[in-house]
Amino acid sequence: MPGCDLSVIVASYNTKQFLKECLQSIYQNTSQITFEVIVVDDGSKDGSPEMVRQLFPAVRLICNERNLKYVGTNNAGLRAATGRYGLLLNSDVKLMPEAFTKLVRFMDEHTDVAAAGPKLINPDGSLQQCIRNFAGVFPMICQTLNLHKIWPNNPITNRYYFASIDYDRTQMVPHLGTTAFIIRRQTWERFGMLDERFEQFFGDFSYCYMLGQHKQKIYYVPEAVVMHYGSQSINQNGIQQIRALHKALRKFYDIYYARQHLYPLRLIIRIGIWLREIFKILEFHFSRDKRVITGPGAPSRSTFN
Repeated sequence: MPGCDLSVIVASYNTKQFLKECLQSIYQNTSQITFEVIVVDDGSKDGSPEMVRQLFPAVRLICNERNLKYVGTNNAGLRAATGRYGLLLNSDVKLMPEAFTKLVRFMDEHTDVAAAGPKLINPDGSLQQCIRNFAGVFPMICQTLNLHKIWPNNPITNRYYFASIDYDRTQMVPHLGTTAFIIRRQTWERFGMLDERFEQFFGDFSYCYMLGQHKQKIYYVPEAVVMHYGSQSINQNGIQQIRALHKALRKFYDIYYARQHLYPLRLIIRIGIWLREIFKILEFHFSRDKRVITGPGAPSRSTFN
């Protein structure tokens, strides 16, 4: 039987200072529910586990014996969780007051909802566009080629960005990232955890897609607010992460889309993914900005209007 309301699972990899601030914000801004915090460290070399042991003795610390990557690390936390709900949380976030309390209350009041996520904001207080649509591979390729900047408000990338969404309204959505993602225990016990075939990237995409295939509801809950710095672990390894991202994109296409397409279209899409990868590698080499992922990636709200 579950032992608390909420198990907060923080995936940790070489983000010591962000992790410290994240944990502080959890304890400072969560009340009225019972919760546990589980930090799953994936082989950090920056002293993160030692910091957790010293400053946060109440945290359950799990240190992976081998590198499990992001998806496997989150699943290790879910397997250890005792809560009625599990909440996957990036280490580079800070909670606003009672964000987790509001998510738990929402899930308690809406028993037909499988998973949900809060509003995400940037460090300057502006909105992060965290909702995406399953628009297919071609719009994603166009997004990487910055079509939304060359052709603002175009119908191709707008489908991917779900440009018409109202971020001030609680509503069912097709996809939310796992930056802060609450899952009902019955959901992962019945339908499974994140798909470990994806390791680092597209774990959230594949999980939301799978839930949608099973007619399960995912909700966006703007009353709960979490501040997100963005991509602090992913940006540590440059070219290696670019290649891993596109390997995952190819895998996502092969698993969920390829069977729906004739061979000529499959070939065109695979070439498109390859071109996407080449473009990102060239961009990394020649740009002064060496971040693989620079943030949420969505165009500004003014671009949508």
